[in-house]
Amino acid sequence: MKTIIINVTVVTMNEQRKIHEPGFVMFENDIITAVGDMKDLPEEAGHLDTKTVDGKNGILMPGMVNLHTHMGMIPFRGLGDDCKDRLRVFLLPMERKAMDEELVYFSTRYGAGEMLLGGVTTALDMYYFEEEAAKAMDEMGMRGIAGQTVMEEGACDFEDPYEALAHGEELIKKYQSHPRISACIAPHGTNTCSKELLLEAYRIDSSLKVPFTLHTAEMDYEMDYFRKEYNMSPAQYLDSIRVLGKETLAAHCIHMTEKDLLLFKEKGAKVAHCIGSNTKAAKGVAPVSAMLRLGIPVGLGTDGPASGNTLDIFTQMKLCANFHKNVTRDRSAFPAETIVAMATAEGAKAMGLYHLTGSLEPGKQADLVLVETRSVNMFPVYNPYSALVYSANPSNVEEVYVAGECVVKDKRLVKADMAEIRNELSQKMKKTEFGIYMKNC
Repeated sequence: MKTIIINVTVVTMNEQRKIHEPGFVMFENDIITAVGDMKDLPEEAGHLDTKTVDGKNGILMPGMVNLHTHMGMIPFRGLGDDCKDRLRVFLLPMERKAMDEELVYFSTRYGAGEMLLGGVTTALDMYYFEEEAAKAMDEMGMRGIAGQTVMEEGACDFEDPYEALAHGEELIKKYQSHPRISACIAPHGTNTCSKELLLEAYRIDSSLKVPFTLHTAEMDYEMDYFRKEYNMSPAQYLDSIRVLGKETLAAHCIHMTEKDLLLFKEKGAKVAHCIGSNTKAAKGVAPVSAMLRLGIPVGLGTDGPASGNTLDIFTQMKLCANFHKNVTRDRSAFPAETIVAMATAEGAKAMGLYHLTGSLEPGKQADLVLVETRSVNMFPVYNPYSALVYSANPSNVEEVYVAGECVVKDKRLVKADMAEIRNELSQKMKKTEFGIYMKNC
């Protein structure tokens, strides 16, 4: 089936950052076949075997990439937001009490729906019971990597971290031939996994050519631990045990030194920048200016909905621009084009998926987002990059395609009903220890 979207400003995010205004994108089944100006519209437009979609002067962009999230944490959104030690007071105890396969499945369906409605077509999820997360992402029609979390002390799904490792390896192999879903082993963090656990996770991920992702240089106590125990930073420790490489995707990286960044550059490591959750938790602002100057791939992540309260990348783009301009005291720093790239092409590169997604080019997967410009907040549009970063929000996402399949149309999910998903999750929450706990709060 051929589809052509016409009368749009096409923000390609290719290496030349080409914009077609007005332009079109044509795809057949799941592959983009042509991108260009309206004056060069192919003869197929208007043929009976080609579906034509009028974009009505909207902005057509690549599907956005959420480089670091925990979709299973939807039930914890808004819980203890202003609590100083929220992680240990609320989140960890509740995961132990309430989290199970079914709750992860329903929560991931909800999270996937929220992301698709906000124009996020690809996500790297990192949580527990990730077989259920992979299943949910697949059913919702999104593109994603299911990262099975492993922790030294065990977790709600596997008390033995080596059982979690084995399960993660099985999950990777199970999805190796899937067109949209893959998996990886995701150690929780630099200081919550032993050297042996990190080495084995890295060995499996790198041998199977999937990302090796973990929380890095995020917490003050993490920094103190490595300084006291090893006289190193977390990044230097990862390098010392040889798990810092081109497969490494480090989340947060707030407290990175120049030496750390040079190590990342040398080893080819990547960064998931979670500006929303980092600043909400008062942890600081990562040195992304220096990362970009060194050529380190940096994409955007929302973190979990319990940390940043949202799974949309529009929010992260705006926060990224505002915070980094403020930190650098330079209004011209972090131009909108750079930030849109972090939300699309650079995120796809960091995830190892740029050959498939992240830009609108012939031969790539048809992962597209149509952002309408008819709403009051989208007029006028002088620069499409600026409109996407500073004006747009998820309510402006009109249509979304993943691998050529329309998964959002007229601002509603196509493959599922969000109200039903919400009701299923709500009912599950009431039946678990989570519901009992909340009644007693």
